[in-house]
Amino acid sequence: MDFSFSDEQRAIAEMANGLFRDYCTDDRLRAWELSSEPFMGELWQACVETGLHALAIPEASGGSGLGMTDLLCLLQAQGASLAQVPLWQHQLVAATLAEWGGQAYAALVEQAAQGGVLLSLSLAGLTAGRGIGLRLASRDGQFALDGSVGAVPLASQAGRLLLVAEGPEGACLVLLDPRAEGIERVDGVANHGLAVADLHCRGVRLAREQVLPAAALSWLEQRAIAATAALQLGVSEEQIHRTVAYVSERRQFDRAIGSFQAVQMSMADSYIVLEALRSSLYQLCYRLEQNLGSDSEALATRYLACEAGHQIGHKTQHVHGGIGVDLTYPIHRYLYWSRDLGQSLGGPAATLDRLGQWLANNDTLGWKYDLEENQGIR
Repeated sequence: MDFSFSDEQRAIAEMANGLFRDYCTDDRLRAWELSSEPFMGELWQACVETGLHALAIPEASGGSGLGMTDLLCLLQAQGASLAQVPLWQHQLVAATLAEWGGQAYAALVEQAAQGGVLLSLSLAGLTAGRGIGLRLASRDGQFALDGSVGAVPLASQAGRLLLVAEGPEGACLVLLDPRAEGIERVDGVANHGLAVADLHCRGVRLAREQVLPAAALSWLEQRAIAATAALQLGVSEEQIHRTVAYVSERRQFDRAIGSFQAVQMSMADSYIVLEALRSSLYQLCYRLEQNLGSDSEALATRYLACEAGHQIGHKTQHVHGGIGVDLTYPIHRYLYWSRDLGQSLGGPAATLDRLGQWLANNDTLGWKYDLEENQGIR
């Protein structure tokens, strides 16, 4: 089994790492936190100039037409640097519209590939305890949207939003102009500093083409899980690297605290959690690129990403001791990011519930049965 990246994928990772590390030093991150900027606009423009904003957008629409593994390389680098730019949201909205929106959105996808419009999304209704907050009703040959959705990333800055609504035939994706009549926006800030907004919709009129086919939701959700988990992998990996460096230098009782058994065990546990997430995420990206069924793999990756955010965040923060709560020291930013990513994924308990329901209704595990060499296994 070969987990190594191609030369092209390594080049993407190196380019992204170089760009993000230059823009996201600890000093510049602190300066950005003290500013009122909704996201890192200068860095976003640099991503547009280098084409990193359009890796997963189809080539026919002006993007690079690359796959989820290529996007993983980019997002892992973004997570390690805590770069506040909406790379995965923008690209997956454009890719979804190209795949499921038809000719009606060809111009919008091309504009997104050129960096002329910012796209964002929220799938929070799929993981929220109260369920989907937007309701879609058919009226006079059109659709009307009512209800609310909370904390949509960059809702006030984006040109279009892709959201989940409960329609007459079940959950579906709707494309929304956040400035359309009948929408009230309440701006806020996420735990890790990105601008968000609550949307309250009252009879918002939607054309038929603004409601995507039902199958688009599962297609997007699995890719959104992979993208968020890739960010979590980058955040957690850098969290561990910084913590190892700290415990190797911090001395207590005339010894580096990294030599204490309890600290070593905490870091070893963190590494195991990280590598479990990595292997599951790599498998998910491979299956998505090969158009293999990925229901259980996506849920397993979502669970492991939530666990990584909680366990690694807790353990690395703990071994920093009192300095970990000093906001002039950078480690707290990784905790904020890892917790925000875990929250956006819905948390481990809800994910295990969905995975358990899937297992109860499926007596085969996909990776053992759907590859050609294993067709005879039962």
